[in-house]
Amino acid sequence: MTTDSASPEGLASLPKAEFAFPGPLRDRLVAAILDGSKTSTTQLLVEYEHEGEPLPEAGSRSVVLDSDDRPVGVIELTGARVVPLAQVDLAHAVDEGEGYTSVAEWRAGHERFWHSEEMRAELLDPGFTVDDTTPAVLERFRLVSDLRSAG
Repeated sequence: MTTDSASPEGLASLPKAEFAFPGPLRDRLVAAILDGSKTSTTQLLVEYEHEGEPLPEAGSRSVVLDSDDRPVGVIELTGARVVPLAQVDLAHAVDEGEGYTSVAEWRAGHERFWHSEEMRAELLDPGFTVDDTTPAVLERFRLVSDLRSAG
């Protein structure tokens, strides 16, 4: 892991990685990324479609933002795949670094988030819901720069 490869100019050119919404959940997720316990994440395909964003590709880097919109790390995507929610495996769930010990527990936690008022407002769909067939983008990444000590 490096701290010198993240110049201000380089950081400005990287896409932003925002985990959850600002607040306690984002704070926990960012802390888990920075301590190395979070090496995977899940987004729904509909989120990429809604934002008009291309699917992530291995090798791409992004700047992790904390709840105050400060850059705190740089991650590099090591892999991404799209699967129906019913096919999320235990290794992915555990590697999300949130303490899940089963896929059912992971799914319940994520459904609470995806069915939240904030998420439904973000997607402009007050009745948004997921099921076993909902396409999920499973991403794996590694922390390449911890920016907390680079300021």
